[in-house]
Amino acid sequence: MSATTSTGPWAGADFQEPPRTPGGVALCGACRATGSCRLGVEHERLDEDGSARFELSCPRDQEGGPDVAHGGWTAAVLDDCLGHLPLLHRVLSVTAELSVSFVKPVPIARPLEVRAWVDKREGRRWYIAGEMVLLPTHAVLARASGIWVTRDQSHFTRHQEWLAGQDADAEGR
Repeated sequence: MSATTSTGPWAGADFQEPPRTPGGVALCGACRATGSCRLGVEHERLDEDGSARFELSCPRDQEGGPDVAHGGWTAAVLDDCLGHLPLLHRVLSVTAELSVSFVKPVPIARPLEVRAWVDKREGRRWYIAGEMVLLPTHAVLARASGIWVTRDQSHFTRHQEWLAGQDADAEGR
């Protein structure tokens, strides 16, 4: 079974269900071209208590040290998984702040789980925390917390306008 993919944008002006892998993983723009999560996330689900769980393993091409994940991979996975929690609640959001604590080296090509939960919500802000554990022992490898802000409809349009202004400023120098 292949991922549900398309070539057009899915995160438009209103909520649309994103393209997903057979394991339920929502694919970003870059990952939907391959039909799988480049970070190694294989399954995601929303639990009854509103938290989310993600099954994954660090791909060998993300090795930072001998048999150890690059810290940037660990941070990227935590950003992605914690950021999927609002998405699983059918809310589009963007990362405003992320803090990562690296507890133990993350082994590559071993089963891992990320669990994410909402600490609190204030208006458009989601305060989310989570942790990455080694399976099957559940030894904690990393913890993260951050703020995700509900994305308004003009978020990406404003970004393109800002970027065009940056390009114009660079040409005028």
